Amino acid sequence: MLALPEKEMRKVRGAEISMIFQDAMTALNPTISIGEQIIEGIIRHQKVSKQEARTQAIEILQLVGIANPQARLKQYLYQFSGGMRQRIMIAMGLVCRPSILIADEPTTALDVTIQAQILDLFKQIQKQTGISILMITHDLGVVAHVADRVHVMYAGKIVESGLVRDIFYNPQHPYTKGLLASMPRLYSSRHQPLLPIAGTPPDLFAPPKGCAFAARCAHALEACRDYQPEDTKINEQHHVACWLQDPRAKNIRCPVNQAADT
Repeated sequence: MLALPEKEMRKVRGAEISMIFQDAMTALNPTISIGEQIIEGIIRHQKVSKQEARTQAIEILQLVGIANPQARLKQYLYQFSGGMRQRIMIAMGLVCRPSILIADEPTTALDVTIQAQILDLFKQIQKQTGISILMITHDLGVVAHVADRVHVMYAGKIVESGLVRDIFYNPQHPYTKGLLASMPRLYSSRHQPLLPIAGTPPDLFAPPKGCAFAARCAHALEACRDYQPEDTKINEQHHVACWLQDPRAKNIRCPVNQAADT
């Protein structure tokens, strides 16, 4: 796909791969009715009449839980609540029945109640349509609620991947463990402090030579600073890029990273 010319990529975007952006207020056009924005994508990719496109737009709004879709098609962005705007974004992403839907932080701007509704909607849509959904989020609660497979990224690289149960119950990378340790627990004592990850992310304009997490890791080896870690298979579904899990590092003593302890 990276080699496709722009003309061919325009055929892919929206038809085969769709995207739901983080902020519906900036992603949707406030000067054009919701119906026009949805119908435009249908006509461009499916070459159907405007009446058929309107029928499809009504059906997709019903699918995402917007009541009275015939009237709603004529309305503008300001006439919808935050949750409804996000549902419209989802409808626009689904209307051409793509193979993959990319959702970039789709619940960040929503309150907790609306967020739960949107996440349930994603699960319902996936079951009904069979579409693959790639969700980008920093919220581990969202991950636990909707994901089948998880890829944990640090400094632009995947450091651990596996089924959701692997990541939450058997994390192998120090960064993944740090993320989970920093989450508040419902049944923990209110006086128990959260455990933040020490240090700061690396400068990606001048990335480190070895593992990008080495400067923040309390168990970093010498190899971590000098060489990129290789992928290690924990099981068929679970992989981690960490020297601590590499069989060749088992007999090496792990010095404490002084920078991570300060």
